Amino acid sequence: MVVNAPTSNIVSAAELAVGLMLAAARHISPAHQALRRGEWMRSRYTGVELYEKTVGIVGLGRIGVLVAQRLSAFGMKVVAYDPYVQAGRAAQMGVRLVELDTLLREADFMSVHLPKTPETLGLIGAEQLAKVKPSLVLVNAARGGIVDEVALHSALKEGRVAAAGLDVFTQEPCTDSPLFELDNVVATPHLGASTDEAQEKAGLAVARSVRLALAGELVPDAVNVQGGVIAEDVRPGIPLTEKLGRVFTGLAGEVAQQIDVEVRGEITDYDVKVLELAALKGVFADIVEEQVSYVNAPLLAAERGCAVRLVADPESPDHRNLITIRGTLADGAQVSVSGTLVGINQKERLVEVNGFDVDIEPTDHLAFFRYEDRPGMVGTVGRILGDAGVNIAGMQVSRDTKGGQALVALSVDTEIPSDSLAEIQEAIEAASVRAVNLV
Repeated sequence: MVVNAPTSNIVSAAELAVGLMLAAARHISPAHQALRRGEWMRSRYTGVELYEKTVGIVGLGRIGVLVAQRLSAFGMKVVAYDPYVQAGRAAQMGVRLVELDTLLREADFMSVHLPKTPETLGLIGAEQLAKVKPSLVLVNAARGGIVDEVALHSALKEGRVAAAGLDVFTQEPCTDSPLFELDNVVATPHLGASTDEAQEKAGLAVARSVRLALAGELVPDAVNVQGGVIAEDVRPGIPLTEKLGRVFTGLAGEVAQQIDVEVRGEITDYDVKVLELAALKGVFADIVEEQVSYVNAPLLAAERGCAVRLVADPESPDHRNLITIRGTLADGAQVSVSGTLVGINQKERLVEVNGFDVDIEPTDHLAFFRYEDRPGMVGTVGRILGDAGVNIAGMQVSRDTKGGQALVALSVDTEIPSDSLAEIQEAIEAASVRAVNLV
């Protein structure tokens, strides 16, 4: 597993971007140099305020959001361009999402916070700089090459852009650039992550990742785990999905030939690929001897001929979000288990087992008995477990029709002995008896 620490320097990078913006707006660098030369030049270096100006954030990712928050505190109006962010999400942060051309026309200040990709390389070039206000102050503390340096130099020299703050360059190290000759440019040598705090956070983040990896747990910052960045709204569903995978295996009793991981509800607004990985990790946790991780789980499925499909649907009639693992066994039988998170504390609940509606907490020890619906069966189950010294923590009885098939779902405090399971099966003439231990 290969990990990085992508969030360790985001605060440092955001603060540097704000610092460059202030330095460029107030001519701090040339004024400082003049003073060091013994020149007192107050009138020459009259700057502009940020207050009540419009700042355009190009790229509303983690750093872009931090910059927007900080500049809002300066009393600035914030607009942003990011084709991968929803307008409603931006509005919650007090940011108006606009097209790039609109941002270029409206912005008094502009700060770039995009990754460097083939799509973003040269995104701010001569054509774009021709559309901006001549009073624009432009900051790039993201990646060199997103802003065309030749076009920027021309715009600055010709007065079509007022000033620029730069921390990154197309070629690095960069110690000789025409931009450095201009008084209206403040430049730093890629210092975005260069703070004591950022370096310490990086070390701690890597240490945490190593510990998680060695324990076979999810490492959110693993670069070779499918699914990419995990949204905060998706993360609470990860441990639930792992448990659903283990319950699925306990119900199935074998490796399924086909598994569908169905994710429904609001979280489908985000990338939920990690929930497929979490399901597979749970499915194989009690089947293979080797440690199952988010990296090797898809390989284990492929080796065992298990086809996996992720299904995402924003419609979820009964629950805000619902996660279902549904599989087909070798004999064609269907197995399914569903779960959700409820309440402010996001408590885990099993809400469906093989088509039966239930509502039970997925504790360490679970049991499921399917039998023909008739009186006295619940009491019989309780008596046998009581004789075995097994305490029932929760019980849910569900049936398809009156007198039809019924399911008892139990959470118990301790593992049920195998002889007690056999006794229950015989006593209630159960068609299926399954015990699942999640410890």
